[in-house]
Amino acid sequence: MADKNHNAGSFHHIDGFRSAFVENRPIDVWLPPGYEQNSNQRYPVMYLHDGQMMFDNSTSPLNKGFFNGVMGWYYGGLFWDVDKTVSKLVYDETIEPVILVSVWNLPTKRGTEYMPQKMFEGHKRGTGFDGMELKKEVWIESLTSDKYLRFLVEEIKPYIDTHYRSKVDRANTYIMGSSMGGMISAYAIAEYPRIFGGAACLSTHWPAGGDLVTDWYKDNWPKAGNHRIYFDRGTKNLDAQYGRGHQQMNAIMQERGFSHGVDWISKIFEGEGHMISAWRDRLHIPLEFLLASKND
Repeated sequence: MADKNHNAGSFHHIDGFRSAFVENRPIDVWLPPGYEQNSNQRYPVMYLHDGQMMFDNSTSPLNKGFFNGVMGWYYGGLFWDVDKTVSKLVYDETIEPVILVSVWNLPTKRGTEYMPQKMFEGHKRGTGFDGMELKKEVWIESLTSDKYLRFLVEEIKPYIDTHYRSKVDRANTYIMGSSMGGMISAYAIAEYPRIFGGAACLSTHWPAGGDLVTDWYKDNWPKAGNHRIYFDRGTKNLDAQYGRGHQQMNAIMQERGFSHGVDWISKIFEGEGHMISAWRDRLHIPLEFLLASKND
């Protein structure tokens, strides 16, 4: 049972997790309330991108807001407070206790590690961010998202499953992110459908790559039956550009046999923008959908 103040659990910080695929980086592991006391219990695991923005304002480089004009994304607000939201939901017995693994981004590598890679193979050019002409020939060839996913699947997940009491199966392995973090979360479902059983993709930056992205998912998205998927977007600033991609992905979900409200949820939040504070305020929605308590 979580503390009534909803700020329970414990942290393990690994400053430089070593990788053979990508550059080393910190990761944080949050263990849910009761983990130490319930020594026979095993827990689902959720992997989070942009890890330095998940738990602690002092580690978030975007705590005063940030706009990247070249790559076209904006973050405002502070940090996600994921541990507090999860602690409250566990205390209320709304969700199952879960281990959170936050993988820090490398700011200069974020775009190339989070941008799905396979849909660009054979293409020198693709639609840029909001129609902007980037140096796509150079940028696309530098994509490393396949290596980043191998980092998660072949290095971090085995470490977590070895050192913590995790439930290792697909049904208990989740992934979540926002903006480009939403892009790589969706890509993880398509590339590793036997590893990840659920994904939460908030304010996903579908315009990156234009129709190449959604066209690839038409042929590579898994069929319904083994996954739970959450999509959302706002309607202000950068999120206002996400309508087309959001609708295209909804159509793909239906074509692949997903049932809205059952194994897939897609939401639009009117008046909300591309901001950490907005994602933090609605974080409970995907968590409740993916991790619903078996006591319900």
